Amino acid sequence: MARGSGAGYRCPVPEGHTIHRLAARHAELFAGDKVHATSPQGRFAEGAARLTGTVLEGTEAYGKHLLHHHAGELTLHVHLGLYGRITDGPGEPPPPVGQIRLRLSSDTHWLDLRGPTACELLTPPEVAALRDRLGPDPLRPDADPDRAYARIRRAATPLAALLLDQSVVAGTGLIFVTEALFRAGLPPTLPGRELSPAGWRDLWADLVALMTVAVERGRIDTVREIHLPEAMGRAPRVDRHGGEVYVYRRPGAPCHVCGTEVSRGELAGRNLYWCATCQAD
Repeated sequence: MARGSGAGYRCPVPEGHTIHRLAARHAELFAGDKVHATSPQGRFAEGAARLTGTVLEGTEAYGKHLLHHHAGELTLHVHLGLYGRITDGPGEPPPPVGQIRLRLSSDTHWLDLRGPTACELLTPPEVAALRDRLGPDPLRPDADPDRAYARIRRAATPLAALLLDQSVVAGTGLIFVTEALFRAGLPPTLPGRELSPAGWRDLWADLVALMTVAVERGRIDTVREIHLPEAMGRAPRVDRHGGEVYVYRRPGAPCHVCGTEVSRGELAGRNLYWCATCQAD
């Protein structure tokens, strides 16, 4: 579980595992407590006033969306985007520093939110609408992978683009997508309609496994044991994202499996990484 003490918990590219960790962390700190909310920045002042005095009944993560469910059918919806950051700590909150959109506090803990893409209060119908527009989340027990495959099997769109589309699969970002496709031996440009039902079942199962481990560890590791640094006699990866990966942000480096230089390309404005040998058409 992520720990605060003012340092916060932030992933440079927040993917679904980050939000699930935050949901669990916030339930641990605040669930069942009456909270006080302020907006030192001022941009969420009205929402903070409505939250003040309510009890946080529970938290939820759906893909990259964080939900705090408060008494009175109030739900705080947060989407961190690329620049959002949440910090927390015990006791009294420190003096506000920087652009704090929302500060939550109880008798024992505090939480600060900075720079989110979304910070808003939703009604129950609006929460339902949010869930309806998202694809299944591999980290949720209620996920229905067949709903995602129904979209994928009809599409000529490259598989990588489909997996990055949050209305197809929720919570998967560039790291999970590029790494899962490598592990499956699938090229990122494969049209979705060419992915077989068995191929989708295997790919989904691997996403579930990779993302579950990421929740436990707080970082994304995708390399199998036989390709770890100690097994291969190579230096560990040094990268601000942490974790051992096969192709993500390794262009020009040798593939851990076959030695081919890792390729880089662009798809819909996003960098893609793959091994032309291990992921041949």
